[in-house]
Amino acid sequence: MQPRSSTAVGRSRRVCGLAVAAAVGVACALAGCGAADPKPISVFPIPGSQVASPQTQIAFRGIPLRQVGRVAVVGSRSGAHDGRRAADSDGQGGSFLPNEPFAPGEVVTVKTKLDVRGAPRGEWQFRVADPAGPVPRAGFPPAARVPGDVLQFRSRADLAPASVEITKPAAAASGGDIFIAPQQAPAESGPMIVDQQGSLVWFQAVPPGQIASDFRVQRYQGKPVLTWWEGYLGPGVGVGEDVIDDASYVRLATVRAANGLSADLHEFQLTPRGTALITAYYPVYRNAASVHGPARQIVFDCAVQEIDVKTGLVLFQWDSLDHVPLADTYQPLPTGASAPFDYFHVNSVQEDANDGTLIVSARNTWAAYKIDAHDGRVIWTLGGKRSSFKMSSAAKFAFQHDARVRPATDEEVTIFDDGAGPPTVHGQSRGLTLSLDPQRGTATVEEALTHSPPLLASYEGNVQSLPNGDQFLGWGQQPYFSEFNRAGQMVFDGRFIGGNSSYRAYRFPWTGTPRTRPAISATASSGQTTVYVSWNGATNVASWRVLAGPSATALTAAIVAPKQGFETQIDMPSEPYVAVQALDSSGDLLATSPTVQPGRPGG
Repeated sequence: MQPRSSTAVGRSRRVCGLAVAAAVGVACALAGCGAADPKPISVFPIPGSQVASPQTQIAFRGIPLRQVGRVAVVGSRSGAHDGRRAADSDGQGGSFLPNEPFAPGEVVTVKTKLDVRGAPRGEWQFRVADPAGPVPRAGFPPAARVPGDVLQFRSRADLAPASVEITKPAAAASGGDIFIAPQQAPAESGPMIVDQQGSLVWFQAVPPGQIASDFRVQRYQGKPVLTWWEGYLGPGVGVGEDVIDDASYVRLATVRAANGLSADLHEFQLTPRGTALITAYYPVYRNAASVHGPARQIVFDCAVQEIDVKTGLVLFQWDSLDHVPLADTYQPLPTGASAPFDYFHVNSVQEDANDGTLIVSARNTWAAYKIDAHDGRVIWTLGGKRSSFKMSSAAKFAFQHDARVRPATDEEVTIFDDGAGPPTVHGQSRGLTLSLDPQRGTATVEEALTHSPPLLASYEGNVQSLPNGDQFLGWGQQPYFSEFNRAGQMVFDGRFIGGNSSYRAYRFPWTGTPRTRPAISATASSGQTTVYVSWNGATNVASWRVLAGPSATALTAAIVAPKQGFETQIDMPSEPYVAVQALDSSGDLLATSPTVQPGRPGG
């Protein structure tokens, strides 16, 4: 396929060139030494961008910061800008951070002596957007209450996660635990891990009024970690931050969006370079005449950012309004004057390991885009009104999520095809695998996975390709998560009890060792002591050894019982004081709970 460049940026360059006729004045304090690298470097905001935020930094990539040299930054209204410079952690770039924000609507001129992509003479312009205020708060109502929809534990009365049930056991499914984040929990929302039987492994509640999203296992600094987004929900989007916890459930890092934006719930993808791909929604005023709207319409610009986790600096930013016109949408204009027009709705970003490009999915244009990671150029479009591929009738998707190129090939793409928005386009949602033929320019269906009984999700969902060739599907709005083998047979199925939902669902192997102590509660009745013990997040516990005695300082081993799900109940003869030790499969001691008196909860 021949690359298809966006015309929007070209038009915006001409606008900026006309708008900035004034001479560029005082140089900024981004001075350095040494000659520039002969290769073109990437800069962000990209030359000709129309939607930079007033708080934008100016990022240089592909050259050590010390070689950037003298830089002048002048706003057409705000004048010359001083600032500081900061280096990226990999030594391959850095940013100028202005001391003062730019003025909304102004054109900013940047002058350097560098060979810049899109500005070979080292001078370029970008326009600052007219921000339309913060993302308004919205949110899901809690799921209707049904019996058994919340888990309750004697040893951890502070936890109230949503319940799940396994409707098709995992006899033939791959190993690993299930990672979900209920959004409409009747009691508490937060990231949670459940095992093959649906028993809780770990749960952490987020603050009231917030939700968690995109909870999974990734690798950071060479080790497996837990990652998720948490924050408040706007109209189909999120405003919050991304977090990284280690295998002891201790916070390693918090990742925030750059340039004055807030991290959105739809994507948090770590890269092997110690960076994170995230999404952000930015309400701006935009002329919507191309879709028969007002000249001053609030529109969501959908931003994709790559963030240096160590420094928090942005290394890349792609803005939908610079590359995809409003007319490509299938979304109608909102009726309320203050309601944002969500014409694009980015919902996934993947770094293609085959060539370093980015694969971006947009729900409301019914399309996925292959993006050049150096300058944001659209290389191809899959689906939608201007597809670079001729789509077979069965391959056409609508309101899709989670577009992923499969490893080691650019010719297979997995997509969760919601098929409903509204309107309803397909009779049921599907997990699609599409085969792309770049030579012929065609896209055909290789596999279409559907649930039995049929499910139709109006939003959210994902397809995860597992190492054994199976595929794990989260059904988004619908409360199910399923696994399919290579033959397309559903070999595992589970669901929330009640009408809950999880943005995505995953399966991963996981080993967790909390730094906390096991929790214990004990009751005494009719000459018997009943001990309840749990250890939130511990995966290596095989059995529990109860210690008992006449005082807290005189305990001896009384009984050993096998671990039973999240909380184990152990009945034994009455004892004044008890504690419990966690043992692994070899009988080695892992940790000891506090000592309690039966009838007095503790831990």
